[in-house]
Amino acid sequence: MNTPFLIAAGLAVLLGVAHSYLGERHILMRLFRRGDLPKLFGGVEFTQQTLRFAWHLTSMAWMGFAGLLTILASAPDGTGRTQARVISVTFALSGVLALVGSRGRHLSWIGFLAIAGLVWLGGR
Repeated sequence: MNTPFLIAAGLAVLLGVAHSYLGERHILMRLFRRGDLPKLFGGVEFTQQTLRFAWHLTSMAWMGFAGLLTILASAPDGTGRTQARVISVTFALSGVLALVGSRGRHLSWIGFLAIAGLVWLGGR
C-alpha cells in the first residue's frame, strides 16, 4: 500500500468537503443575497444554479482525484507513475495559482502543495 497516495487522497477529500461547505456557507449564500447578479437565460435563478454547480463541480473533481489516488495506492510499485505525475502537477499548479492569485490569503495553496508533494513522493 502506498501511504503517501492514501494521505494525499484523504487531504483531497477534506479539501473538497471544506470547499463545498465553506463556499456554500460563506461565499455563495452571501453572493446570492445581492441584488445585482446578472439575469442569464431569463433570470437570476439560472445564474445562481450555474455558480453553485460550478463551485461544487470543483469539489467533486478533487474527490475524483482522491478516488484515483486510492486505486493507485494499491497498485504494484511503478504502476501509474505517469498518472501520479499528472495528478501531482495538477495540484502543484493549483497551489501556485491559489498562492499567487490570493497573495497567500486563501490557504488552499497549503493543501494543494501538500497533496502535490505527497503524490510526487508516492509516484517515485
